[in-house]
Amino acid sequence: MSESAPPDWLEKGWPHIWLPYTQMQTAELPLGAISTQGCRITLDDGTELIDGIASWWTACHGYNHPHITKALHDQLDHMAHIMFGGIAHQPAFDLARRLANILPGDLTRVFFSDSGSVAVEIALKMALQYWINRGEAERRKFICFKGGYHGDTTGAMSVTDPEEGMHKLFGGLLASQIFVDVQDLDGLDKILDEKSGEIAGLIIEPLVQGAGGMRFHPPGILKKIAEAAKRHKILFIADEVFTGFGRTGTMFAVEQASVTPDIMCLGKALTGGALSMAATVATTEVYDAFLSDEPTKVLMHGPTFMSNPLAAAAANASLDLFESEDRLARALAIEQQMSRELAPCRDIPGVTEIRTLGAIGVVQLATISDLRWFRRRFIELGTWLRPFGDIIYLTPALTISDSDLSQLTGAIVKVLEEWKIRETINRD
Repeated sequence: MSESAPPDWLEKGWPHIWLPYTQMQTAELPLGAISTQGCRITLDDGTELIDGIASWWTACHGYNHPHITKALHDQLDHMAHIMFGGIAHQPAFDLARRLANILPGDLTRVFFSDSGSVAVEIALKMALQYWINRGEAERRKFICFKGGYHGDTTGAMSVTDPEEGMHKLFGGLLASQIFVDVQDLDGLDKILDEKSGEIAGLIIEPLVQGAGGMRFHPPGILKKIAEAAKRHKILFIADEVFTGFGRTGTMFAVEQASVTPDIMCLGKALTGGALSMAATVATTEVYDAFLSDEPTKVLMHGPTFMSNPLAAAAANASLDLFESEDRLARALAIEQQMSRELAPCRDIPGVTEIRTLGAIGVVQLATISDLRWFRRRFIELGTWLRPFGDIIYLTPALTISDSDLSQLTGAIVKVLEEWKIRETINRD
């Protein structure tokens, strides 16, 4: 990567930008991206980076896929946006029908929104009102899981791990929920035995807790958690914002446990990474609890840009690609390649575990003392990787080539080897 001066627009805008998850007092100028194509990001100085995280796991078909791009152009010629209250449009209706057709069980009613966090907010609100409408308003709490992450909005923060998560500062301001360990099935049953009458639902990221540290749990555990929720008659909410659309090797992670949630949250890869869109999908039973002659029983929620026609067109085009090209087989091939090529990391001191599932690869470290150094080195090697906490992870597009994936895994092995030499020198 060259040492050329940053572009004019970057320097002029920098005094007015507030970046996410960043201490702005010590922040460095971000990289200036000018274009994307496939699995590559082009910077303003001409440098190309292989993207190993698909823009926070959204670009499942890579960037600028021609089928999605054409769908956006075609839709833009007709209608970029229209309100969804009292008026409808075909892209959203087609998308709702298609989602209902591929989701498990009787998840048939689709409520659109504009981000994953909002999809979770709606799911929580839906679950609470489900019980209110049924005359059980005392059910106000949710069972959540340690290590979980569900978003940055207020309700989503309340069901995110309060100790290890990023929202610890707000503990006293958020609704109090009940947290258990994913593996502690006896503890879960005990809580449900004692408190089921005050619990509205249980929310989990199936198979992989994403932003909380890419922690895995097996399908058998997920199945038992779902069965416990059903046994105690509480709503089971699957947050598939991260895991949905092939990321774990199946279209939806819950399929691997053969369970159907009462409510499912979708987002991120829903539009193939082209635009922001999310959905909260409910079963017929949940939906029916809102059917009434009483006006108070309606779901009072309506994001202004919900069901945006452009985003819906992109999502329909993304589903076309899942139908016409075998993305799930590619996810499994990516898993095998990552598992094989990341294996040498096991011999590097400080690495505690390598884990892969579908198009997710994780190198677990005991600790990472200098995230900035890691991130800089990956950029210098022509890769876009963003380690966080104590992990280095890969969530590439499902269209990534074997050679590009090898460059990503090779960069991880190389940087970790350099890191151990650097640590040894610093210690001595």
